[in-house]
Amino acid sequence: MSLPLTAVSDSAVFSSARWHALADQVLAGTAVSREDALAVLRSEDLELLDVLAAAYRIRHRYFGNVVKLNFLVNAKSGHCPEDCGYCSQSRFAKTTEIERYKLNSREEILEKAEACVASGATTCCLVISGRGPTEKEMQRVEEAVREVKASYPALKVCACLGLLTPEQAVRLKDAGVERLNHNLNTSQGFYDKVCTTHTYEDRVATLEAAKHAGLSLCSGGIAGMGESDEQLVEMAFALAALPVDSIPVNFLHAVPGTAMEHLTDTLTPRQCLRILCMFRFTNPTREVRVSGGRELHLRTLQPMSLYPANAIFAADYLTTEGQSVAQDVAMIEELGFTVERVDPVDGDVPSSETAPPPVAAR
Repeated sequence: MSLPLTAVSDSAVFSSARWHALADQVLAGTAVSREDALAVLRSEDLELLDVLAAAYRIRHRYFGNVVKLNFLVNAKSGHCPEDCGYCSQSRFAKTTEIERYKLNSREEILEKAEACVASGATTCCLVISGRGPTEKEMQRVEEAVREVKASYPALKVCACLGLLTPEQAVRLKDAGVERLNHNLNTSQGFYDKVCTTHTYEDRVATLEAAKHAGLSLCSGGIAGMGESDEQLVEMAFALAALPVDSIPVNFLHAVPGTAMEHLTDTLTPRQCLRILCMFRFTNPTREVRVSGGRELHLRTLQPMSLYPANAIFAADYLTTEGQSVAQDVAMIEELGFTVERVDPVDGDVPSSETAPPPVAAR
């Protein structure tokens, strides 16, 4: 039996008040509870617009309507000895049709960095596959980063090189790297379902080494690998506790040949939006980036992801294609948002790109 219209209306008003009260709490400086975070993930479709609106108020307070573009440079592809079940670059992945190549030359890395600048991205994310860098790879990355920073001093360089020692983290900092990416990927309690060749603790140790070296931390995860809502929340709180500065939220792209190739129906576009909102509520002041799998899983709801999130990867991912930079920019501008623009040489920010004043708490 359907509810009377007045009952539905009353329910909607209660829902709206609930989520905006939670936003008020966050904007007043009080962290959400794990129960609150779970409630966001388990909210009804009828509540989705209210959840998005509440998350947007938090996003707007700290980031305005500005969207940051990040650009991935896949400097070494494939040949990875680790058994991460989601990854097409693992040597355990069967029949995955990806490019496999050793570490790019210094000149090739510089060319890709120039493509990053041409895209309008303000952060260049240099990624190499493998458990961790060899000494030869470290030296080439250091040389390339120094040249990139000499040409584009204001371009932020983020490195993702696998597991690092404290000494390697210091060397990256000295070379000019500002940020280190190393994703937790999932919760501690679910990690052994994702990978067995290294541990969750190994990943945390790399992040701690980077933090002690003075590097900014970028770490996030992948939704849709079979984890529970509670485990997603556990990861979000772990990232808040580290704390990290930037959180890439990926949605599993079940590539044929990987151990997780069968996990093709674990997410809906609406649930992806709830996940992004949960990360905004739990990490209100941190960059939340819509990352791999956004085109595949958000589909026509992709623009709505920018209400909770304030950053995206422009163009392609490591081994899968994304939509074009022109499409990304059009999507952002059609929302009435603006792309963050920073001159890669002198760091000047056009006045029209500055964030608007904060929104007052309701």
